[in-house]
Amino acid sequence: MNFDIIRKIEGEKMLSKESLELLLSRAMESEADFAEIFEEETTNESISMLNGKVEDVNKVLRSGIGVRLYKNVQSVYGYTNELDMTSLTNLIDELKEAFGSVENKRSVQLTYEEIENKHPVKIDPIQANLEDKVALMKRAHKACKAEDERIVKVQINMLNVKQHVQISNSNGKLVQDTRIRTRMPVTAYAQDEKSMQSGFEGPGASMGLEFYDTTQPEDIAKEAARIALVMLEAKDCPSGKMPVVIDNGFGGVIFHEACGHALEASAVSKDQSVFTNKLNTKIASDCVTAIDDGTIPNAWGSQNVDDEGNPQQKRVLIKDGELTSYMIDTLNGRRMNMASTGSSRRQSYKYEPTSRMSNTYIAAGKDKFEDLFKGIKKGLYAKKMGGGSVNPQTGEFNFAVNEGYMIIDGKITYPVKGASLIGNGAEILMNIDKVSDNLKRAQGMCGASSGNIPTDVGQPAIRVSSITVGGTVNE
Repeated sequence: MNFDIIRKIEGEKMLSKESLELLLSRAMESEADFAEIFEEETTNESISMLNGKVEDVNKVLRSGIGVRLYKNVQSVYGYTNELDMTSLTNLIDELKEAFGSVENKRSVQLTYEEIENKHPVKIDPIQANLEDKVALMKRAHKACKAEDERIVKVQINMLNVKQHVQISNSNGKLVQDTRIRTRMPVTAYAQDEKSMQSGFEGPGASMGLEFYDTTQPEDIAKEAARIALVMLEAKDCPSGKMPVVIDNGFGGVIFHEACGHALEASAVSKDQSVFTNKLNTKIASDCVTAIDDGTIPNAWGSQNVDDEGNPQQKRVLIKDGELTSYMIDTLNGRRMNMASTGSSRRQSYKYEPTSRMSNTYIAAGKDKFEDLFKGIKKGLYAKKMGGGSVNPQTGEFNFAVNEGYMIIDGKITYPVKGASLIGNGAEILMNIDKVSDNLKRAQGMCGASSGNIPTDVGQPAIRVSSITVGGTVNE
């Protein structure tokens, strides 16, 4: 028998509707009550530059298929990069063995779903000339070095991704999506006679090279240099409990890690979250509203559909301090007897998807930025947050402060180094007493059981009335 296996989507290879129907029907010749096929073809490009010279250009093509079967709340998953019908049929037959076969066969008929592309791209970064991309990076290098003679080293990367997916399942869904992203991380190193310090800035978006028309490479580089130069002047940070003002943008990483993961159904459904069974209860102060929105046009963590083919949504997680929603994928939704919120994501076909964040942020409040400092006799202004660790079951976290300043008598004073924030996510939510109106988002990569995925974090500047600051000086 001959199968029409391959169909072109923007020049990429995907299985035909007829082939998918045959494979899904075969999967349903088992006790499984649901089957899904995830197809992917992705090009990842990375360009690295050190001190103005290109060190490496790497372009990788990844192509494969993941197959998943459900029976109630049990699932089995397998994947392959062998895309012929024989290999795919053998993979499905192996997965079927986990649930056993049935005599009553179910024939799957697929209907292609048209979706609106909310993230249009003008200049495909994968197809663009290498010279044009290197020129953007050279602009960043030149601007960074021009900031100060103490900038002794500049590392610049450009990361470009183009991912085509096609998702089909035994409910009759057939949907496609194309995700294109670009990002330019810049790390500047400043040195004087006493020390060497670094500064980092790395914005990105679900856009093409037109991103750099509005987010200028020079501005990215200057911000990285500014941080490095400020930290050369930093004094050791005192430790102890104190009020902390956490700035906007990447300051939202604390909510993302310490609270956001605990609101994902992958944790909630297994009673591994401090917020399990807390819907419609107060978990934060009245001034806190938190949102996960995968629909923001061209945002770094946005998609037209999630990795189960469901439309992305804007999810209000916390409204005026009350927990109003979790982030739910289909399988964990079954465990919770709740519908999917379009929150299923994965790094690639090699990963079974689960509930994940997209663009997660604390919404803008009503306070003015300068009012957050009023009344603080001694505290910390965390202007730029860094990495850290968190226990999702307890919400306990420890995050580095990459750029911090002491607050004395309501004023921002001298910069400090070696600061960290230590606390519990659930407690911090209740201790936020002011939220400013200067909402900003920043970009990062989030790692969990379904791999590394692009996510936005964000918030306006917030004030936490009391939090433990780890420092290098005991007071």
